[in-house]
Amino acid sequence: MYQKVGQPEIPPENFELPFNGQLSPENRWVIMASLIPWSEFESEYANLFSAERGAPALSFRIALGALIIKEKLGVSDRETVEQIRENPYLQYFIGINSSKNEAPFDPSMLVHFRARIGADLVNKVNYLMVTKNRENTEDEREKKTRESEEKENRGKLIIDATCAPADISYPTDLNLLNRARIQTEKIINILYSEFRVKGQKKPITSPKKARQDYLEVAKKRRPSQKQITKALKKQLKYVGKNLTSIELLITKGARLSSLSKRQYKMLLVVSEVYRQQQWMFDNNKRSIENRIVSCSQPHVRPIVRGKAGKSVEFGAKLSASCFDGYIFLDRISWENFNESVDLKAQVEAFKSSTGFYPESVHADQIYRTRENRKFCQERGIRISGPPLGRPPANVSNEQKKQALLDEKVRSSIEGKFGVGKRRFSLDRVMTKLSETSETAMAITFLVMNLSTLLKEAFSLFLRFFYPKTVFAVDLISQTYYLANNDKTALSSVFFE
Repeated sequence: MYQKVGQPEIPPENFELPFNGQLSPENRWVIMASLIPWSEFESEYANLFSAERGAPALSFRIALGALIIKEKLGVSDRETVEQIRENPYLQYFIGINSSKNEAPFDPSMLVHFRARIGADLVNKVNYLMVTKNRENTEDEREKKTRESEEKENRGKLIIDATCAPADISYPTDLNLLNRARIQTEKIINILYSEFRVKGQKKPITSPKKARQDYLEVAKKRRPSQKQITKALKKQLKYVGKNLTSIELLITKGARLSSLSKRQYKMLLVVSEVYRQQQWMFDNNKRSIENRIVSCSQPHVRPIVRGKAGKSVEFGAKLSASCFDGYIFLDRISWENFNESVDLKAQVEAFKSSTGFYPESVHADQIYRTRENRKFCQERGIRISGPPLGRPPANVSNEQKKQALLDEKVRSSIEGKFGVGKRRFSLDRVMTKLSETSETAMAITFLVMNLSTLLKEAFSLFLRFFYPKTVFAVDLISQTYYLANNDKTALSSVFFE
């Protein structure tokens, strides 16, 4: 049943605010603001600016906080600024002292924030944030257990690699040449409009005929290879003719300074695309070194992964490590690489973060090289997976259980990748520049760890105010685990 409320409409100035005009300390943005070490990196960020020239720059907390808000909410740059303007908790999160109705900065500033901060600085913040909060939230019983342990190695390190696809259409040679042709036509129009000499005719580009030749094949559902080859030959002819016309305009006095930086970069990219496509056409090849697959994002490369459904992805390859539920970005590359070479650096990073080597390393088969096995053996680290050589005829039950447990532990990093791609923006990086894209990927890992720390902070809140409830939940979860893994140890849960 619905009853119509007969209250008059309240004007905005008479709307009553909660908390008597004060922010709630239990709000998630207030808690997350206390988890991030803002001040430790303020000086490093300030070194990017001149102390004497230029307008006063926004603080590091505003820059990084805005990027975190954008990734956490999953909105655009413009919507991020609007959310900050409308929400006093978000204003507190980025370090503003009082609530304001004005936008704190222009949406275009987020591009500069991503370019200035960089992925390396974000990774430093991520490591320091997790390290500090792990030390603060570690239970006293866990500290005594850790101190009483005689083992030098503790914990499990999980490593793997994935690809973060860029926001580009699926590249084909025909589409790429068509886009290159369109860009050369635009550049010719700009150069000719800036360079008008009496009696000098504009170079012929034939845009309508070139587009018609392209659409004859592009609109077909299944064009034959002969038709595709014929269309490629025509588009190469159009692009080559346009590039020749551009060179002729320049030799006659047209200035490249009339082009913007973006247009001049596009001219260089189109020239390289034409060179690569002409070489592959002449030599009947399907690949070339440093192949460009996007005119707008020439840094993107095809990453061959051999996965079902996606044998090739177009973006950056990421190498990551995970331990204690936290994930860290160790390497970003726009070129394909063998992730097994990162194992040593990832193990050393684990030691610098925790103070000791891991007890075991859980990784794919590609990581289990002889060199990596020797490296782990020298440091007392057990690497998951079967040993080298012929598999034994009889495998004990203990070995089967260990292999199954190792695979369960290793699959947790796949879940982290899934969260980053489904919940956050790792599945489609919308930024266009290589450096801003790397920063956006690093921010995703930072926000994922920040969400994990927020859950830990909420768990400590329950332990402090509702200890009996938390004890009951822990008891049930421990009993369920033992019932499915070690039934002989069930009695120890109740009679310890």
